[in-house]
Amino acid sequence: MVTLRQLTMHRFCMILLLIHAASSLYAQKYTVSGYIRDSLTTENLIGATLYNRSGKVGTSSNQYGFYSITLPRGQVELAYSYVGYATHVRSFMLDRDTVLDVSMQSSLLLEEVVVTAVGSGRIQDRTQMSAISVPMAQVKAIPSFLGEVDVLKVLQLMPGIQSGGEGSSGLYVRGGGPDQNLILLDGVPVYNASHLFGFFSVFNADAINSIELLKGGFPARHGGRVSSVIDVSMKEGNLQQFHSEGSIGLVASKLTIEGPIIKDRTSFIVSGRRTYIDLLARPFIKAANSNSDTEVIPGYYFYDLTAKVNHRISSKDRIYLSAYMGDDKFSVDSESRDDYEYATHTKNEAGLKWGNLTGAFRWNHVFTNQLFGNTTLTYSRYRMNIFAKFWATDPGEPERYYGMDYLSGIEDWSARVAFDYLPSPNHYIRFGGSMIYHIFNPGSIGVTTEVMPLDFGGRKIYTREYSLYVEDDIRLGDRLKTNVGLHLSAFEVRGKLYAVPQPRIAARYLLTDDLSAKASYSSMAQYIHLLTNSNLGMPTDLWVPTTNLLHPQQSHQVAVGLAHNFRETYELSLEGYYKAMSNVLEYKEGASVFDVHYQWEDKMLQGEGRSYGVELFAQKKTGSLTGWIGYTLSWSDRRFDALNLGRRFSYKYDRRHDVSVVAVQRLGKRVELSGTWVFGSGSCITVPTGIFHTNNPFNPNTPQLQVQDYGERNGYRMAPYHRLDVSISLIKKKRLYERRWILGAYNAYNRKNPYYIDIEEVIRYDDSPYAPTGGATKQYRYKQISLFPIIPSVTYQFKF
Repeated sequence: MVTLRQLTMHRFCMILLLIHAASSLYAQKYTVSGYIRDSLTTENLIGATLYNRSGKVGTSSNQYGFYSITLPRGQVELAYSYVGYATHVRSFMLDRDTVLDVSMQSSLLLEEVVVTAVGSGRIQDRTQMSAISVPMAQVKAIPSFLGEVDVLKVLQLMPGIQSGGEGSSGLYVRGGGPDQNLILLDGVPVYNASHLFGFFSVFNADAINSIELLKGGFPARHGGRVSSVIDVSMKEGNLQQFHSEGSIGLVASKLTIEGPIIKDRTSFIVSGRRTYIDLLARPFIKAANSNSDTEVIPGYYFYDLTAKVNHRISSKDRIYLSAYMGDDKFSVDSESRDDYEYATHTKNEAGLKWGNLTGAFRWNHVFTNQLFGNTTLTYSRYRMNIFAKFWATDPGEPERYYGMDYLSGIEDWSARVAFDYLPSPNHYIRFGGSMIYHIFNPGSIGVTTEVMPLDFGGRKIYTREYSLYVEDDIRLGDRLKTNVGLHLSAFEVRGKLYAVPQPRIAARYLLTDDLSAKASYSSMAQYIHLLTNSNLGMPTDLWVPTTNLLHPQQSHQVAVGLAHNFRETYELSLEGYYKAMSNVLEYKEGASVFDVHYQWEDKMLQGEGRSYGVELFAQKKTGSLTGWIGYTLSWSDRRFDALNLGRRFSYKYDRRHDVSVVAVQRLGKRVELSGTWVFGSGSCITVPTGIFHTNNPFNPNTPQLQVQDYGERNGYRMAPYHRLDVSISLIKKKRLYERRWILGAYNAYNRKNPYYIDIEEVIRYDDSPYAPTGGATKQYRYKQISLFPIIPSVTYQFKF
């Protein structure tokens, strides 16, 4: 017989069991993971955001479109968002680990243009600061130089980033030099990113999926340069159907083809571009030479070709194979055309060739629904050749040949592993490592004669670069997030090992739901250097390693800022930064890249640099009218013991004020207007402050020598630069194709911007009796040389 006490204890135990079971169910957590892709192109959407409206936590997709979020058991409402796409919402009961691949629809396919971004994708929610990402659709809509869409020129329109000069695609980020930018194409370094002596970049916009630039607040996974990281990701190819697109412009034409090899498993994309100025000009040049005994034909062309194949082995494994090759060639050919019986026939060819070759193999593997891994093997080569060739044939004699080549370049082999681990919405952990085998050719000369070949100059240098990193993006409550990490790198050269630990930390605090304060500190190290005499980023610049004499460049940068989101449509950011750099390089006075009498290490100086300023960025990202306004107030200088008497001097791209205004207005479905206006303080240059004439001490009978006296280094500032570019796109869409006519104008109001300053000699005559003999005196004055007037362009684009 059951007593009352036993019954009471039994009921109490049952209640405890029920409470324990309920608490266990409540505490149990499951993971939702998968890929976020474009519904039409099947391209992975990098940085797309996932936000759980029920729990008010979120995450974002990584570089390969993979996401993972761990949530408590229960009803969830997941909102997927990406700028330019309709928000995708999924509601369901989460009671098990779930794999959920999401296809998002572009807003261009919808009647409603305005798309609302939610969750952690908002600028005030992200820990990362000093980052720039521009959608490719917006890149293609912005007016372009000679009709050639250029992603690097679009980045120049952002605060904190400057161009190297009129029309140049070079980037100078927060007071840094061009060698301080790590430019990656599908994870592979590109060492010369310019065509046509810097006027165009090597990136074909039709083959690019996304581009991101970091100018500060670097997470620990990035390293190798001290100023910026530019990450360009290629498209992967459509897994569903074949597509092609291309364009015909004034300078070049391009064609892109993509589609499935095995539907839903394997796809490819191939994209090519070539100039045809040389082909169009050749008949006219030959006609001009028709009455001459010697035919002279100058020529220039560039081309680039990108290709990629990706294969889905399973839901957890995918492999990629991508490649890029591109070359520029400038040459002047001449050939004698004497008809005499005993005349010697000669032929000459001289010029300059440079180009890149890259390749990458990547394997993505989902180890668990919380752990994602990527393994990458890459190859990169940059090569430059200045050449001169001569052939001569005498009647009845064999042909004679003489040649000279000046060669330089860099070659890399590398392996990297990277892991993303997402144990909970409060932690996003990344860790990995890499090894790069560098081969440097800092400049050698080869001469070919009838007797024997001769080689002299620099020898190849073999080095190894290693890195390890770990970082965690930590959520500390509802308002505070921080990213803490460590990047450790080492460099082995000529038996010496350099090792530099580089701590990184960034934080953001939500002041309100729409306003946050951010701060970051990053330490960076760089083991390779670019030797340059030019302001243009010429292909003759030389890549060289850190050695026993040249130490690694290092930078320490702090930044603070505010980020505000207004009505989910407008974004506003304000950042202040200070960057200190050590062991930056400069040529000694009078040294030259082509001076083979000295080793390149003996021609260099190392010093220090600093840069500081404030950047304001206001952007409208959605709607029929999009664009931004950027403003930079900055200072940048350098100091070397053996230059400018050891005093600090302004960096040549120290521009006090820099303004950019960009607007794209869509008028219905058939017309698109766009315009950009830029203003920048003049660049700093060194000019002579006086010119003196003196007798030659070694030969008094020769004409007098002209001696120029220079003042402060970079002590003269050229006139301000400003320019307006406009374009109009006329769009026609049919069921099977789309075509666009793009009419544009570069420098629309024909501003004569300074390109460089020359010294002009002026003869003045004076008829007065007190005038010097002959009444003529020499005077000198500065003369501004401008490069580009207003340049109209027309481009025809098509897409099938």
